Amino acid sequence: MGRRMVPLTLESLSDLPLSSRRCVFWELDAVAAKQAADAGYPDFEKEVWFSTVLLQWGSCGRLLYVDDELAGFVTYAPPVFSPRAAGFPTSPVSGDAVLLMTGWVDPRHRGGGLARMLVQGVAKDLTKRGFKAIEAFGVAAPPESDREVARTPGGHEGDCLLPADLLLAVGFTTVRPHHRYPRLRLELRSALAWREDVEQALERLLGAVRMPALSGLGAPPAH
Repeated sequence: MGRRMVPLTLESLSDLPLSSRRCVFWELDAVAAKQAADAGYPDFEKEVWFSTVLLQWGSCGRLLYVDDELAGFVTYAPPVFSPRAAGFPTSPVSGDAVLLMTGWVDPRHRGGGLARMLVQGVAKDLTKRGFKAIEAFGVAAPPESDREVARTPGGHEGDCLLPADLLLAVGFTTVRPHHRYPRLRLELRSALAWREDVEQALERLLGAVRMPALSGLGAPPAH
């Protein structure tokens, strides 16, 4: 099973699931998002936003393919590019961090570590660009006693936000608690350490496998 991670580009934007291409919760303020939805062109507004961020800041997404089929993606940008980032009860995002906006993993590949791979890809990119952390506004499950539909700031349902439990599972920690929209943070050096730990474990494993094989060959012939 071949895996490859690449930056999100204008050309590959069409690879995103339709619901993700049409979600402009992070990209537009509440009024503009409603207007785009009512007019039927939120995907166009998403493309305009993406083009602007690419020109002014650079790469703001990662795609992960498995056997040449999209298996997951994440998008991220400084909070200045997201009008909604200031509207959460746990705002603002820290000055040394980039906002992890949203992401998705194909249900067929969930549980295989792809979410963590995507976060590592973001961490590697942002470290090179001088940032120290990734932050995100997670959405927590409402209490069992609360059966009404919870809505995000601005009146949008929470389908464009990342579950807080998922963020915690891939290494984020809560820096500002909230019953519905906690703000979470991941230090980039911590995310990069995951890869180092995995590589060291692989080296130990390969060493353990190779040593007996080599010892069975005997000494090289003398010349």
